[in-house]
Amino acid sequence: MRVLIAEHDYPLYTQLLGQLAPDIEVMSTGDGAELSRLAAECPVWLGAPDLFATLLRQGHTPQWLQSTWAGITPLLAEGLSREYRLTRAVGIFGQVMAEFVLTYMLGHEREVLARLVSQVERKWDSRLSQSLAGRKALIVGAGDIGLSVAQFLIPFGVQVYGIASTPRSQAPFIEVGGLADLDRLVGEVDYVINLLPNTPETHDLYDAKLFAKFKPSALFINVGRGVAVVDADLVEALKAGHLAGAVIDVCRQEPLPQRHPFWTAWGLLLTGHSSAPTSPPAMVQLFIENVTAFEAGEALRGEVDFSRGY
Repeated sequence: MRVLIAEHDYPLYTQLLGQLAPDIEVMSTGDGAELSRLAAECPVWLGAPDLFATLLRQGHTPQWLQSTWAGITPLLAEGLSREYRLTRAVGIFGQVMAEFVLTYMLGHEREVLARLVSQVERKWDSRLSQSLAGRKALIVGAGDIGLSVAQFLIPFGVQVYGIASTPRSQAPFIEVGGLADLDRLVGEVDYVINLLPNTPETHDLYDAKLFAKFKPSALFINVGRGVAVVDADLVEALKAGHLAGAVIDVCRQEPLPQRHPFWTAWGLLLTGHSSAPTSPPAMVQLFIENVTAFEAGEALRGEVDFSRGY
């Protein structure tokens, strides 16, 4: 099998594949023109959706494309071919995403940022901290990553609720509702964690009307997609005290423009799309498993349904 790698870290992916799957013929380069030439020779592609979107625009199409991202938005742009099999990176982000979420949930309970301000002001800050035990968290997007996050929260005594495309019963969630249940559930929880993909149904979901239903003590964490949030509405909701704070990892435009209100919004922390970086060794292991399934004509892990967008 001949595989084309298009990744910012392509030398490492090339090395790992060479070690773990020496039978695969790997072709990779950091040169755009050379990448375009190689694309015509390789039926299987492995790499970043933004780089491969350029190749698709040039008229190249693989038999199968394995994305190294959980999201595949650049590949869903209008006019791009969908006549190939596409798989997302699944099963490799659960722990690192859970660690990110837990970091800021614990930081919120322990008031870490407020204590740092006290230190800068040379004020002895002896306020008592709170605990995650008994807190309620709503994971909006209870898929592969959402389930992993939920499982990591359980040992801390967090009561976990979920939102999915259709309501269902699933441990360890107390309840998994549909999008129609979002208005009700955001008012009952202490943490709202957005993990939704970028689909037409998820655009502008978090607007003024929804933020007004949050608990004033709640923390909003967005590690899904920036298009789910109406930016100006979030800034105003924080100002009005509809929620206690927000941790924003993903934005509509990245990097965030210098004049964007998020930079100076009260109670908002930006984390620069750093929540769940791809681990090349884990990604290569997933790819090798999918290669075996692809050659056998079997189902692939993380295969995308183009009609749903994920």
